[in-house]
Amino acid sequence: MSATTASPTLSHAAPAAAPFIADAATVRAALPHLDVRGVLARLFASLGRGEAVQPPQTLALFPQQAGDFITYLGVLAEAGVFGAKLSPYIAGTNGGASASAPIITAWTALMSMQTGQPLMWCDAGLLTTERTAGTTALAVDQLAPREARRLAVIGAGAVALAHIRHTAPLRAWESIRVFSPSLADDAARAAQVRATDARVSVEASAEACVADADVVMLCTSSGKPVLALDALTKPALITSISTNVAQAHEIDPAALAALDVYCDYRLTTPQSAGEMTIAAREHGWSPDAIVGDLADLANDACPRPAYARHAFFRSIGLGLEDIAIAYALYAHLRAAR
Repeated sequence: MSATTASPTLSHAAPAAAPFIADAATVRAALPHLDVRGVLARLFASLGRGEAVQPPQTLALFPQQAGDFITYLGVLAEAGVFGAKLSPYIAGTNGGASASAPIITAWTALMSMQTGQPLMWCDAGLLTTERTAGTTALAVDQLAPREARRLAVIGAGAVALAHIRHTAPLRAWESIRVFSPSLADDAARAAQVRATDARVSVEASAEACVADADVVMLCTSSGKPVLALDALTKPALITSISTNVAQAHEIDPAALAALDVYCDYRLTTPQSAGEMTIAAREHGWSPDAIVGDLADLANDACPRPAYARHAFFRSIGLGLEDIAIAYALYAHLRAAR
């Protein structure tokens, strides 16, 4: 290095304590102690006040079609932390006796805004399920009519069951109907779904599931529509989540123009949500049509649906959600030491 070249400024303080390493078992034991919906509600209120930063998520491809990884970033100034969740999709081998399924994992790095040091590395698999369901539940609480009584769920995996757990207390539901094609030949799984809540019933078709529904939660890993909107018999709130499938969408992108559209964060979701990018490219829809996001709703900065037509809420999963829930985990683990 020449004498005129400036070198980076490095801290010469005493070495920081080693970061927590929280594996899946540690996270599972801590989950009952985390107020997931409360954490997310505070996060979106902070985002709406400019006290948090949500950069766009990024997708990086591995060479030779070996997979990819998504980076979810976030800065939560209120808590003094920032970080990233890394979620890789590692392609499996195809064909023959050595064929294997793809590997999907997720780990979150939580960092201090005061020291720049790592605070925790945690397995984010279970946390991702909980923050995904918690975000949908927050949207349902903000957007669904107070008199909503019929809840429908398309999907029966772990994410769907988490959605039911998080949403069940929000309204005086008279029925919670669930449909998934996989349940037809899996009596044990169907029984597990029914055991989630006394009001849960398993339906034989999507049409039977959503009949007269006030809220329909789409909780699948599908890359194509799983709900025909003409199956709905009255204006309803429809919620949808993301999956690793490229351009994934659970409703017809052409339908967006006929819906009151909300999302988790209007500055980033339209660039990643499959039906939004397709609708903008092929059907003349514009992100300017989004009525509001969770940051707006948390700060009463946008109107709620009037239900003259269907309302649609789309979440893609935000890095800030990962950072907020990781910080809640960190605070719990630190207090328990």
